[in-house]
Amino acid sequence: MEYATSSDSRPPGPGAEHSGARSAVEAERCPDPRHTLTVQVCDIQRAVLRHAPVGEVFDAVSAGLSTLFGDGGVGLWMLDPDTPDTLILVSYQGLAEQQANRIWRVALADAGVTGQAVVRGELVVAEDYPSSGTTIAELAGSGVRAVMAAPVRGKGQVLGALVVASYAAGRTFDAAERELLSEYADQVGLAVASATMSEAMDQSFHDPLTGLASRALYLDRLTHALACAERDATPTAMLLLGLDRFRTVNDALGHAAGDLLLTEVAARLRTAVRLTDTPARLIGDEFAVLLHRVSDEYHATLIARRIMQALQEPFSVGGRPVFLTASVGIAFSDVGDRNPLTLMRRADLAKVAAKRNGKGRYEVYAPDMESAAHNPVDLEADLRYALDRRQLTLRYQPIVELSTARVTGFEALVRWEHPKHGLIPPLEFIPLAEETGLIIPIGAWVMREACAQVSRWNAERLGQPPLTISVNLSARQLQHPDLPRTVSQAFGHVGMPPGCLTLEITESMLLKDSEATNARLHALKALGVQLAIDDFGTGYSSLAYLRRFPVDIIKIDKMFVDDLTRDIGGATLTRAIVGLGRSLRLATIAEGIEAADQCEPLRDSGCELGQGFYFAKPLTTDEAGVLLAGPAGVRPVS
Repeated sequence: MEYATSSDSRPPGPGAEHSGARSAVEAERCPDPRHTLTVQVCDIQRAVLRHAPVGEVFDAVSAGLSTLFGDGGVGLWMLDPDTPDTLILVSYQGLAEQQANRIWRVALADAGVTGQAVVRGELVVAEDYPSSGTTIAELAGSGVRAVMAAPVRGKGQVLGALVVASYAAGRTFDAAERELLSEYADQVGLAVASATMSEAMDQSFHDPLTGLASRALYLDRLTHALACAERDATPTAMLLLGLDRFRTVNDALGHAAGDLLLTEVAARLRTAVRLTDTPARLIGDEFAVLLHRVSDEYHATLIARRIMQALQEPFSVGGRPVFLTASVGIAFSDVGDRNPLTLMRRADLAKVAAKRNGKGRYEVYAPDMESAAHNPVDLEADLRYALDRRQLTLRYQPIVELSTARVTGFEALVRWEHPKHGLIPPLEFIPLAEETGLIIPIGAWVMREACAQVSRWNAERLGQPPLTISVNLSARQLQHPDLPRTVSQAFGHVGMPPGCLTLEITESMLLKDSEATNARLHALKALGVQLAIDDFGTGYSSLAYLRRFPVDIIKIDKMFVDDLTRDIGGATLTRAIVGLGRSLRLATIAEGIEAADQCEPLRDSGCELGQGFYFAKPLTTDEAGVLLAGPAGVRPVS
């Protein structure tokens, strides 16, 4: 018959002392358990005094517990500092990894004997565990027969519990064992509650802003997972998330709004992953998820898609909608590789590839991504010579009239054909150019080359509407005092009408030093060029600045186009943006069109123009010329 008892209950009667299972365990234990206890506690205290990582201290606690009670599984559970109604299994011995992963975080009310020990603040024992009514289902179903748990106290409060579980049939715990566990728990509590340990826990357990696991805790769990994976000969999987355009939003709205946004992202991340996964905020806008019991690409990508879907709905900041996407890198460890930094680097390379390939997507690490990673110091040196050595080139993506499928113009996109590394995408060298100031000469070259090329095409298209050319401006270019002269020289030297040139700026650029920005934009508008807001709706969308600044075109971001055929809300938002543009007499261009079924709702909403891979990828000069020479210079739209 099972029973649950506290530390002040009477010990089992004489008959119980003859349990074969218990006597076998007694024979295996150290002849002097108290000496062993003292040795183990000294090990723990030494770890605390040398400021060892919190995971190492916790592992020393569970290792000592296993030495004292070696017949089954043991564990140290701690109350979550941020959600004190939750217990976390921070270290264990003798449990299968898969089993531990399924119970690593449990609500206090569902924690069975362990939860009772924490709530009551006393030793609790269940020697017929499956029938005790105080079980954790995962443990009861795995063959655990007897459990005892003792509270861990520190600074006058219960911090967690030490648990001993036995798989032996008929196992009972005698008075000496119960006293030993209680004393060990008291000694452990003194160590855990010390000032050094408390500080380590605060720094290592959770990110103070989001409440997610911190980088230290994540690395600790990842290291442990890799060690277990080596034993089981299985790979470990992780996700690394970078928020797209977060810096733009943060700069535009301020750090307080940025912090609020990160907190909301963390909340959605929690809902998208499983209870057994470990979500963490590593630094800034970078998040990670350690995937437990996932060793195949299918299940990893399933979770990645769920996370991206959770981020699709707009965030509310100051009562206004803000849209964010995430680029996700997925990586798996090699069997036997226990270095967590290797796995994190792989995930980072995959994340960079996701950003390079369009953002708002996931990529799985592949070895060829290693060759795409470049040293920024070397890149900067090479970039300084790229213009002189004619390594920069332009690609042209067609802009199409949606009602007729006629090409009306192109967007010029710069590429770097490195002699050693091949084609380097803009994501890798444009930020470097912006940081070093090289964006000024590079931007001027792009503008001159683009204007010259579209002028040549227009000269060959006599009798047809002239093509337009769109060029992106960076924040540093917009702030440069010589920008109006650079622009006028670009179209003036080739005799191109200024109305054929469109300069694209982002929403965040409108909010920086708005008085100076407004003056600069009006100076550009006075030249006769067109001004477009790129990626509209992804930042701090405001009707006020659309009225204030001399804008001609709104470019609808790809994420809205992606949502057109996925849900009603996405289509409604797109129609609202188009309607806003129409009411202000602004043209609208939809970016990132990839399928025919996206064109019809855009046309129906009144969107005039579009671009994307459905019509054509960014083309070389020769490829664009072939397209223009074709029937009406278009690709039919079904």
